[in-house]
Parts: sequence; structure tokens; C-alpha cells
Amino acid sequence: MEATSTTNSSSSTPTSSSLRWKILRRALLRKHSSVPDDHSDMGLNRVSRKATQGFNLIPRLIVDDHSGEPSDTLLSRNTLLGSSKDAFLCYKLPIHNSPYIRLCQRVDDGADLNDFEVCNRHNIDNTGLVCLWPSEDVLAYYSLSNTDMFRDKRVIELGSGYGLAGLVIAVVTEALEVVITDGNPQVVDYIQQSIEANSGAFGGSQVKSMVLHWNHPEKIDMLNSFDIIVASDCTFFKEFHKDLARTIRMLLKKKSSSEAILLSPRRGDSLDKFLLEIENFGLQFTVTEMYNSEVWRLHENFMDGDESWPNYDKDHCYPLLVRITL
Repeated sequence: MEATSTTNSSSSTPTSSSLRWKILRRALLRKHSSVPDDHSDMGLNRVSRKATQGFNLIPRLIVDDHSGEPSDTLLSRNTLLGSSKDAFLCYKLPIHNSPYIRLCQRVDDGADLNDFEVCNRHNIDNTGLVCLWPSEDVLAYYSLSNTDMFRDKRVIELGSGYGLAGLVIAVVTEALEVVITDGNPQVVDYIQQSIEANSGAFGGSQVKSMVLHWNHPEKIDMLNSFDIIVASDCTFFKEFHKDLARTIRMLLKKKSSSEAILLSPRRGDSLDKFLLEIENFGLQFTVTEMYNSEVWRLHENFMDGDESWPNYDKDHCYPLLVRITL
């Protein structure tokens, strides 16, 4: 968090760091008090990069509890599962005769103090619970556009969050095995519910969830086991760069065709610093900016001021394609 500067002038523009603290305060207090949701006073839209729909490459609907079918109606309490914050969302893949993918995830805009306690205990971040991040949507769409690369392969998704990309790979690519992982056990609980909800759509692919901490990859019984590693927006936190690079090196099969496919925004120098760690572990990489015509078209629309994504910024929002090989 950047340092907060103080001022005695009531008309001064608040700093980005002070606005981020207000975002955190609002998330923590929303369920317990009537916190005003006045974005104009707070100026929260100025600092937040969060998108309402992101790239929206794979449209989503809420599952109707009564019929069990997707519904385009607004979210209401009778669609929620077990608690006021969870629901199954259906993602309709843009290919012929594709089934819906049902993803169990949070749908409210709040946070529990327990979330932060879990993060502190496991030395992990909380981003996987916040939302389905736009880069995950792009990774899922990229996988749909390149299904042949996964056929008969063992695949693992790292830092998956709710795991849309891993589930897409499991449903449409005829992968031999798909392991969907995150370091947050709360997130993995959601992933497991989604796997169970989609079990009939996997064909012959073996699919499972797993808690995987990048600082202890040697503790799992899968070293040098995967043909393909996928991940999205996992290079944000610089303190995890070395552990992520090491994990990729240890999980990839020792053959020339093995590779890791990452989709990550540049985010200042964060991606570049991660790639230095990749080089330190003796791995090779390429970075591609224009890798899919539809993703690029949407990116150009957002750059031109498409109002569906306020404050869109290429450096922070547009994921570059990084391919890492031995």
C-alpha cells in the first residue's frame, strides 16, 4: 500500500491509498450497517479498476432454484445457496452444443473478517474470493480457441480463484487430467462444489481440486507431472514471484513440449520482475500482445472509452500472453 499523504484542505483530492482504505472499510461494514454507497463523494471509481462484466467473453446467468435452469432475471435471495453470499452462476460457452458450466461463487460485494484470518494463517492473499477476474475470463476463452493443445494432456491451473478456465478445459478439450488449485482453502471449497456440479460434462477427463501453496510445491506428489500449466493474473504480488517461478519449474514435465501458459497484465514492472525470476530458474519465455482477435477488439473498444468498463487501463487490465518452456 502506498503511503497516504494528509491535508488540511477539505477541497483537496483524496489520495489513491486513502480511497483504497475506504473500499476495504465499505466491504467490511456493508453487511453490518447501512454504509452509504456514495461513489461520487468517495471518488472510489477513480481508483478502482474493477469491471462490472470485464471482457464478458463467456456470458453468465444465475441458476433459477425452482427450475434448476439458468435465468436472466436479476439476482434475488431465492437463487442463493445455503447462505446470503453464494450462488451457482452458469457460463454459456460460445461454441455449438456446448453445455453450461456451473460455477459456485460469491455474489455479494462484502468481505468477512474470517477471510482475512484465513489469509494470515496460510500467508496467502484474498483475491480469489473477490470476483471472477477478467484475466480468468480471457484464459478460459483462449483455452476454448485452442482446444487441441490440451487434448490427452495433464493440465494444472495455478492460483485459479473460482476456476472457470480449468473447468472449461475439463469440459471441452478432452484433456487426460485437469487439476484446479488455489492456495486459499475457502476458494478450493468453491472449486470442489463446481466440480461436483459439472461432473457429468467431463467425459473421460479426470478432474480434481487441490490446495496448493507455491512456497511448498515439493510437498505434493505431482512433481514433473504436467504437460501444461495455466494461470491468470498471478504475478500481481511481487513477494510471490520466486515461489511461483519455482512451482512452474517443479511441476512441468521434463520434456520439450511441456509449457506454462499465463495471461497477466503488465501492472507496472510486476510482470517484468516475474519474468526475471523465470530466467533465474533456467526457463525460457515469450510474451505476445495480440494473441486473439476478439480479445484485442474488446481491448480497443475499452481503450476508446466503452462505458461498460470505467477506468480501463491497458497496463492494469489487458492480459498479455506469456508462454514458458523448459
